[in-house]
Amino acid sequence: MDACALDPRLGTLAGMVVILSTYELGRPAFGPALAAAWTRDAGLEVRLIDLSREPLPPGLVAAASSFAVHVPMHAATRLAGPVLSRLRDERPETTRIAFGLYAPLNADWLRRHGATHVLGVEAEATLATLAAGKGGDERDLRGTQVPRLAFPVPDRSTQPPLSAYARLNIGGERRLAGYTEASRGCLHTCTHCPIVPIYQGSMRVVPVETVLADVAQQVAAGAQHITFGDPDFFNGPTHARRVIEGLTSRHPDVSYDVTIKVEHLLAHRDLLNRLAGTRCAFVTSAVEAFDDEVLAHLQKGHTADDARRAVAACRDRGLALVPTFVAFTPWTTVTGHVAFLEAIRALDLVDVVAPVQLALRLLLPSGSALLADPDVQRVAFVFDRDALAYPWTHADPAVDRLQEQSMAWLGQQGRRASRATAYAGLRRMADEAAGTAFDAFTPGDALVRAAVPYLDEPWYC
Repeated sequence: MDACALDPRLGTLAGMVVILSTYELGRPAFGPALAAAWTRDAGLEVRLIDLSREPLPPGLVAAASSFAVHVPMHAATRLAGPVLSRLRDERPETTRIAFGLYAPLNADWLRRHGATHVLGVEAEATLATLAAGKGGDERDLRGTQVPRLAFPVPDRSTQPPLSAYARLNIGGERRLAGYTEASRGCLHTCTHCPIVPIYQGSMRVVPVETVLADVAQQVAAGAQHITFGDPDFFNGPTHARRVIEGLTSRHPDVSYDVTIKVEHLLAHRDLLNRLAGTRCAFVTSAVEAFDDEVLAHLQKGHTADDARRAVAACRDRGLALVPTFVAFTPWTTVTGHVAFLEAIRALDLVDVVAPVQLALRLLLPSGSALLADPDVQRVAFVFDRDALAYPWTHADPAVDRLQEQSMAWLGQQGRRASRATAYAGLRRMADEAAGTAFDAFTPGDALVRAAVPYLDEPWYC
């Protein structure tokens, strides 16, 4: 008897649809669970497999009639290629669907690796009809043409247990964490964002009761914390308020975290008060840089001073703001990177920011709006079909060397170094590259790590 038959989640194998995830940021995914609900409602048996948490049982590969692979981001797409190739080689007669944000941007690549169908966003209903052999609308729909689904409650019955995923560390406690989405897409058009080529400034709202039902089933499974994975939780401020009110009234002991743009943190301070008055553990915000030139090219809608004010606005209310960054761009300079690191320190963010955020390089995936920027055109090369991105080199080789050295140093340190120690190492390298004096930094200068809530699996796209 193979491993597949031993797994009680697999049930009867004949004719089932297998929905696969390759990388979901260490979270129990929303998109595949939503696709599972549509597929189940179409009368098909469905199984979810998260390959970042479990192997694909050979018996399941042999018995399933259709496979769907979720590609919501760059890393997940690259990992999906070998999976699709394996399924094509072992089961060439099956239906193999690639779906998600990155699918239409990399359709040819996914087909070369074995996908028989490529679907974009809000395509879960079409996925179900294709899996049932009934065909479906496979057009590459973007912007205002993106479908508006009637969202069912995600089917998480065959997902791995919550204990397999990232946990919230808060006050010395590790809490089981669930994940859901109250909206998809985004109203904004930041040039580096992979959402923009597909949604083109549009969003789709998940009904409040659907969101709360998804939360409830995860709380019943043991979740003590919920991550809302919306690109911007305040894109629909009234909707956000209703979701938070529902969560806190029905599950008063459950904490949560959200992602919100800097400009929305400043524009909706009344809602910040609401977050602070409930169990919001932290707010993630894509600050990206403390350099106004970089922010202008990325069309972030905020300035460096706005970012500082957002940090203060959250801190004044007792909210932990966790910024994310694109540390190295075509507009970064060595001295500018030193200034960036100094801003992290000056704002007491050293122990809040995951070290990898201090060394990340701008990614130029297929369809990136930044490809229209003349500065980017001067430094970008031909699309790399293996990397699924446009490689670029900085006009100043010293910037590229510093970025490579920073990532290499982080790779050598692994998870052994504290955030303060990692910051000190990266800061020393930056000061040496810039020829500036290194101001000795010790872990004692940072916030106490246990005081800063965080999910224990750092992620990047």
